[in-house]
Amino acid sequence: MTKLSCEYMGLELKSPFVVASSGLTQSIDKIKEFEKHGASAIIIKSLFEEQIRHEAHHITQKEAHNLSYPEAQEYIHEYTRKNTLEKHFQIISQAKKEVSIPIIASISCITDKEWTDIAKKVEEYGADAIEINAFIIPTSREESSEDIEQKYINILKTVKAATNLPVGMKIGPHYTNLVRLVDRLKAYGAASVTIFNRFYEPDIDIETMKITSSEIFSSSSDLRRSLRWVGIISGYVEGIDIAASTGIHTGEDVIKQLLAGAKVTQLCSTLYIHGPEHIEKISKTLESWMNKWNFKSIKEFRGRLSSNPEMDQQTFERAQFMKYFSDHA
Repeated sequence: MTKLSCEYMGLELKSPFVVASSGLTQSIDKIKEFEKHGASAIIIKSLFEEQIRHEAHHITQKEAHNLSYPEAQEYIHEYTRKNTLEKHFQIISQAKKEVSIPIIASISCITDKEWTDIAKKVEEYGADAIEINAFIIPTSREESSEDIEQKYINILKTVKAATNLPVGMKIGPHYTNLVRLVDRLKAYGAASVTIFNRFYEPDIDIETMKITSSEIFSSSSDLRRSLRWVGIISGYVEGIDIAASTGIHTGEDVIKQLLAGAKVTQLCSTLYIHGPEHIEKISKTLESWMNKWNFKSIKEFRGRLSSNPEMDQQTFERAQFMKYFSDHA
């Protein structure tokens, strides 16, 4: 009998299927459905400071005629922030009461000063771990790549100091040296790293000449970028768990990421498209493949194809189209 259980961020999970932070994970009913169909952990939807500011701005604009004093706008912002956060904490608290799988809080940070009180609160409300969802757009000519990366380290250090929960970091692909960054995150106490964050990308409507958003859902073709770096980082940085994210739609996608060295896979777009029951289909594909190869547990094959000194160093490091054309001259 195959065992799909695994350990992630010190948590015992029944499978490598984690539901990623999204609009789907702010509904208790959806969270219960995900557990029913085989999810092993839920990452609650991230709360963004920009979201709170937007809500406060909407109220102040609507009630502008009543806001004669500057203090009134400050009061509205603080009231909105407190009210929004309380709703967020209550989702964590209720989820912990109604499902048996781990609940992971997601904190969206842009500085190391904004969210330390949030880290304390999510622990108080019962979260099992925290995933920091940090994205800093480098636009200053004065900041070096080292300066930008240090901001991520500072965010991690500050959140770690505020809580006893295991803390992971969800990062994007755009760094000068990802291996070094992950190694530094591990050194400062990160229990995991999620590769990669999927950001809303801009597009331009040439008919209206306005900036719009591009396609919000990923596809299996988006797997390639994260697969490469899961393979490299899992082979070169020991002692930190890797969650693969973006482009994971099928059981085959999950198998590839596990072979590359991921501890868990985060599912999102595929659940929007196919619904919670799709987790069962992914699970059956994984179990069938394991039976075919006579693997009794995920530990037996995880990381078999990660980058390491014993294998061809260029497997993950070379651009595959370059290899193809050089072999077919």
